[in-house]
Amino acid sequence: MKNLVETARHFYHLLIQAASSLQSPFLLAVRLYWGWQFIVTGWGHLTHLEKVTAYFTDLGIPAPGIATPLISALELAGGILLVLGLASRLIALLLTCNMIAAFITGDREALLSAFSDPDKFYAAAPYTFLFASLLILIFGPGKFCLDTLLAKAVKPQVTYAESA
Repeated sequence: MKNLVETARHFYHLLIQAASSLQSPFLLAVRLYWGWQFIVTGWGHLTHLEKVTAYFTDLGIPAPGIATPLISALELAGGILLVLGLASRLIALLLTCNMIAAFITGDREALLSAFSDPDKFYAAAPYTFLFASLLILIFGPGKFCLDTLLAKAVKPQVTYAESA
């Protein structure tokens, strides 16, 4: 019985190692795919500002003439930063807030049906954008990103207190 427990523990440890080794490639895939989706959406909004401004006006978003280019630029620039893995958690926070606002203003019915009709909630346009943003916000960009390269290039300086 002791051998069986040790064997199970060994295989479980191997499973943990294998799954953990997939974390950075998975986060890279999320960043590349959803970063691209944000780029496409942001560019689409920027090239059709009049339509998007009218939509924002219909939704009752305050100052739609100002909000439209700002949100569109956030999505475009945010997508680029996600793809690069630069300032990933900061941009993921901003995109998360943007997608929550999109749910509240544009898909309120779907948001309110999160528990009563989950299929409607999952099918709403902001859902996967929100989920991808939350993944990067919570777990970070992974090892394959500019954030990691910059962190290695800029080593923290030793302060007087640390060297004493």
